[in-house]
Amino acid sequence: MASHEEILADKSIFAYLHRMIGDEGIELIRRFPTDKEYSDEELAEVTKINLNSVRNTLYTLYEHRLAKYRRIKNNETGWLTYLWELELDNMYDSVSKDLEIILEKLRKRYKYESENAFYSCPNCGNTITFSDAMDSQFVCQECENKMVHFDNDLLVNALQKRIARIEENLGHV
Repeated sequence: MASHEEILADKSIFAYLHRMIGDEGIELIRRFPTDKEYSDEELAEVTKINLNSVRNTLYTLYEHRLAKYRRIKNNETGWLTYLWELELDNMYDSVSKDLEIILEKLRKRYKYESENAFYSCPNCGNTITFSDAMDSQFVCQECENKMVHFDNDLLVNALQKRIARIEENLGHV
């Protein structure tokens, strides 16, 4: 099991976490005590991070299976307390799952871009499919200028390269 600092030292993992939980979330991971489970209130006190930020970070990490909690009930008051601990050993599974979601979106975009011809307005930049351009008689609906063919080969090639790189990283190739 790698330490929190070792995990945060990986630049790509740090960037992934930073996009997910921001600066305060990263600080929570850095300061998170590893000796036992802690309530969100205890974590806020120990780490000196705002309670709402601690809670938001914990819930976000939980959604990505990077934190877990145990719920206990106070029999006198009926209040529930959640005791948290990090599960950063699941980091690579979380990254893989998110990459699979991104990959699917990129594949859909690639299909759309490669199966359609596009027309663009040189004046306002409005871009539409050939079918929509034909329906509007190749006149921009925004500014009424004539639409011209838009070559999206650069975008199609970039999408293809990004898809191939993610597939390679995920071991799909």
